[in-house]
Amino acid sequence: MTEAVAVDRLEVLVVMDNATDSLSTNPKNVIPEWSGLLSSGRMRAISGQNICCAHHGLSLLIQATLGSETRTLLFDAGPEGATFLRNAGILGLDFGAIETVVLSHGHWDHAGGLLAAVDAIANARGKKRVDCYMHPGMFAQRASKRPGGELFVHELVPDPEKLANAGANVVNTREPRIAGNGAFYVSGEIPRLTKYEEGLPGHLRRSEDGKSWQPDPLLMDERFISVHVKDKGQFVFSACSHAGLINVLNHARSVFPGVPLYGVMGGLHLSGVTEKIIPDTIVDLKGFNLKLLAPGHCTGWRAIAAMARTFGDELVPTAVGKRYVI
Repeated sequence: MTEAVAVDRLEVLVVMDNATDSLSTNPKNVIPEWSGLLSSGRMRAISGQNICCAHHGLSLLIQATLGSETRTLLFDAGPEGATFLRNAGILGLDFGAIETVVLSHGHWDHAGGLLAAVDAIANARGKKRVDCYMHPGMFAQRASKRPGGELFVHELVPDPEKLANAGANVVNTREPRIAGNGAFYVSGEIPRLTKYEEGLPGHLRRSEDGKSWQPDPLLMDERFISVHVKDKGQFVFSACSHAGLINVLNHARSVFPGVPLYGVMGGLHLSGVTEKIIPDTIVDLKGFNLKLLAPGHCTGWRAIAAMARTFGDELVPTAVGKRYVI
């Protein structure tokens, strides 16, 4: 495994997110969707057909630059191919520049657009395959048990054969990997050490014989991405944080003990049944002294409101089309 390197610049474009917000103020290094589209000339007039769609899910285009070299990674592909491709077209994604795709975990709202994304990338690269990092636990049938006992069965993640047919070189592993010539650390399974972070209650997976459902609250197939930004520290991408945000940040710090944590972005899953851990999470989160906190997707408004009271200007929530320069 190649060693991780420190990059000079990190740029993140939110391709898919639950929210759209081009009206709130932002720090100078964060550009909202409408401003970015107008300044780039991609939109001459604001209209519904010229702006991105919010959709329950997440997809981030991550670019890391070291010297004259830029490496590009797609982290998740949102819930559905049509919305992903629509937003990608509006935002002007250069599919040919994407060298790596990482799926954070085996849920439909992150994997529903994966086949469309891989196909677009492979075609733009002249049918050259794109590395697609997966975990073997992602391909099981999942479901959520509702309070009344009924099940919401999840759409399956595309299997390795379908992904290969679309143009992926599937890297199916439980172990951590380095991608982008050292720019991106893709974690392995995340240790679950924080007492109050118990995963996702009511989450199930289909048994191997296909006849029953088994409890699966920990979602051990989840992983995060970390990028070391020179003179700043680690920036962590945690797409859903089913492992627990504190577990994620502690593990990132343990992997690179000499590199301080600078920021975190993604879904923090502090909504619904996990709202009860918001106070404990915020208390522990203060101990990391993060300079940028960018929650979105499944974080939930109660958690974001609580973070706003605690963290002030360090909090810059994600929204579709938003661009962060770090």
